[in-house]
Amino acid sequence: MSQSETRIGLIGAGYIAAWHADALRATPGVSVTAVCDVSEGAAKGLADGIGAKAFTSVEDLIASGACDAVHILTPPHLHKSLAIQCLEGGLHVLVEKPVAESAEDTRAIQAAAEASGKRFQAGHNFLGMPSYVRMKEAMARGDFGRVSGAEINWCFPLAPLRSGPFGLWLLREPKNLLLELGPHLMGFAVDLFGPPEIHKVELSKPINLPGDDTRFQGWRILASAGGVDITFTISLVETTDDRSVTLRGSSARARFDYAADTLIVDTENTSDLVVNPLKRQMALGWQHMREGIGNAWVQFTSLNTKQPYALSFRGMDAAVYGGLNGAADARFSGQTAVTVMQALDDALALVPSEQLTAAPPVVKTRDPKPTAMVIGGTGFIGRALTRRLVADGYDVRVLSRGKTGPFPDLPDSVETVGVSLHDRDGLVAAMQGIKVVFNLAKSMDKTWADALQNDVGVAMRIAMAAEEAGVKRLIYTGTIASYDMSDRNGRITEATGFPDNMEDRNMYARSKAECERRLMKLHRERGLPLVIARPGIVVGHGGPLQHWGIGRWHGAGAVRIWGPGKNALPFVLIDDVVDGLVRMIDTPKAVGESFNLVGDVQLSARDYFDAIYEALGARIKVVPGNLTMFYLSDAVKYALKKYALRKKGVIRPSLADWKSRAHFTPFVNDKPKEILGWTPVSDRKTFIEGAITHANLFGF
Repeated sequence: MSQSETRIGLIGAGYIAAWHADALRATPGVSVTAVCDVSEGAAKGLADGIGAKAFTSVEDLIASGACDAVHILTPPHLHKSLAIQCLEGGLHVLVEKPVAESAEDTRAIQAAAEASGKRFQAGHNFLGMPSYVRMKEAMARGDFGRVSGAEINWCFPLAPLRSGPFGLWLLREPKNLLLELGPHLMGFAVDLFGPPEIHKVELSKPINLPGDDTRFQGWRILASAGGVDITFTISLVETTDDRSVTLRGSSARARFDYAADTLIVDTENTSDLVVNPLKRQMALGWQHMREGIGNAWVQFTSLNTKQPYALSFRGMDAAVYGGLNGAADARFSGQTAVTVMQALDDALALVPSEQLTAAPPVVKTRDPKPTAMVIGGTGFIGRALTRRLVADGYDVRVLSRGKTGPFPDLPDSVETVGVSLHDRDGLVAAMQGIKVVFNLAKSMDKTWADALQNDVGVAMRIAMAAEEAGVKRLIYTGTIASYDMSDRNGRITEATGFPDNMEDRNMYARSKAECERRLMKLHRERGLPLVIARPGIVVGHGGPLQHWGIGRWHGAGAVRIWGPGKNALPFVLIDDVVDGLVRMIDTPKAVGESFNLVGDVQLSARDYFDAIYEALGARIKVVPGNLTMFYLSDAVKYALKKYALRKKGVIRPSLADWKSRAHFTPFVNDKPKEILGWTPVSDRKTFIEGAITHANLFGF
């Protein structure tokens, strides 16, 4: 190991990689010098932003000598082989949790580390949080007295269980939910008390994934370690965020909130019976104020670069690389990882086998002969559209990043093909024999340059591939967000144009508008058989409770709506959207036209949440959002990012853009009714049943 600086490579350039990169860049004596991902675009995108080299194979990364250690950030089923490969290649490894899919695999990694003389360390990042360190030190001092019990919770909604994407590793098998989240909980227990002995496991709140494949959203594990009774709770339904560790001792009760990095200690006092409860509550109130102000100050002064999750990675990296040349920090050691994974294996061994068995695949009797293609078929609209097409007699080819999709029950009618949307030849080949292509793809980019490449460029590439393949109809989904909806007195029809200058609109709205402009140009100049659909706020089964088209959510129980929330919103049921899309296939007059698929029943935001309460008995705290204040806050952030942090491509905010989020301008939906014969639900009761009552918004 270099005496000066440790060079780190990141293997995997997905979402979690950005957190690791930011934390490593803030760690003294460390630099990120390489990024490796099978997707060259993903690798280069992350590497270019941090001044690192990009690789597309681990072999090339190892051979390059570009780094001394790697963080393995790929899906867990790849961890074991990659870790062993890198250890044998002479690199230290830190593996994201779960470090492997079993204790046996984890021991194999540890053995490889011992044989190579390199370090294997586990990414149990929450153990590096400042408030956790404070709690552990206080327990060691005896501040809590004799600790007899502990409750370790992960109660936080997991939206993919209800609204996808369903191809994620954590949803492939029932046990993966525990393997994904359990290391956080078991990591705390092992570090505080030692190896847990598992006594009982209960699963609850079942939910069916596509193909009637059951997953359990509730896990309750009873265990003990070091004389302490421990209850582990995992709850993935729409619930109040409770990610915490609570220790019950003879002298105090301590609660560490690892979502917020706070520590509150409830102790007895010696005052009389009258003053005692007052003094106790005042002490708790003071602690809450101290923790809240402290966190707010840290985030404000760091421009939100030291939020709790970021601090967890920084704490982990400081411990790992601060002691790399000395004794390993036990919290992150390979041996601790083995102990954690063994406890999870022991818990899984107590679960009835039928609860851990995935639904068997439906027997395939024939090969599909697709005439319809859905790009973006694994999303909310795409899944419903694909199933509707099959019901109408179509065989469907779904384009996906992977080779599997959320249609295990439809093997005779649906095939999933993994084709890059940047590969024109691959797209042309995939479109052979296809009559209609639905392009539902979208790219959530942060800069205009990225949007031009990943959204606009992809839309044009798909269009040209469809043209070359002889596709008869290309149906593109834009968004109503591209309109200026800030005027309460106006009306929006398909004849309403988008703003001439959209540089101050949010990136999604601007990018989608540019896609439409260029696609329509292809239609006019080259006869591209194009139809454009712009769905409204889509609701119904398979959609999320926390819909950001309505407001800014703060967990499942509170939402700050865009504006006062009294104006009608352009809601539309998922089944109605799909019906409109299907009608575009064979309607001759639809070619070259755009259609705003906005339903007839348009509740206000407040009406919508009142309906949730009436139908499901769940009262959600609804607070009006001051759009001018949103705009001013955005303007301050813009200035800080542009001038203080020197970030490029920052979007200049506009008040009109914020007002458009409130959908002040109502829509007229006559055109799709007249041309397509579209008949969206017009009965309020029927709409509420589809949007709320039968939508499984809370997961149970």
